[in-house]
Amino acid sequence: MTQSLAQVLASTGISSDGRDYRLLRLPANAIILAAGIMAESGIPFCAAIADKDEMSLLLRDDVVQEFAGRLRSAEISEQVYRLITFEAPLDPALVGFMAAVSQALADAEIPILAYAAYSRDHILVPSEQFEAAMRALTSLQASHS
Repeated sequence: MTQSLAQVLASTGISSDGRDYRLLRLPANAIILAAGIMAESGIPFCAAIADKDEMSLLLRDDVVQEFAGRLRSAEISEQVYRLITFEAPLDPALVGFMAAVSQALADAEIPILAYAAYSRDHILVPSEQFEAAMRALTSLQASHS
């Protein structure tokens, strides 16, 4: 039986690994460099997106520091982010989950970077707004319980 959006919002676990992350921009042809750093770092969360103009990489701040010598060509965000993970297998056909999350955080004036994995979603928020983001998400859950 498929759960309603309200049921999913009310029951989804929300967690964070408590780590700082940075967003990096590399040249479009840096796919092998990005993949190598991701593989060598062995961290449980990282992301890479390649498009026609650039290679974007999301890494923990400590990994960025560790691999700084290989990332000389990278533009590194000054903004530090914190990861929030929605701990539930989300049906790809579920409509409105990220819209509800985005709206709750927009109402609190918190910007997000959204990432989807195969069975769960993740967002990153500015580290200085992490606690406010968690409060907004807890309130969103309570409103659907």
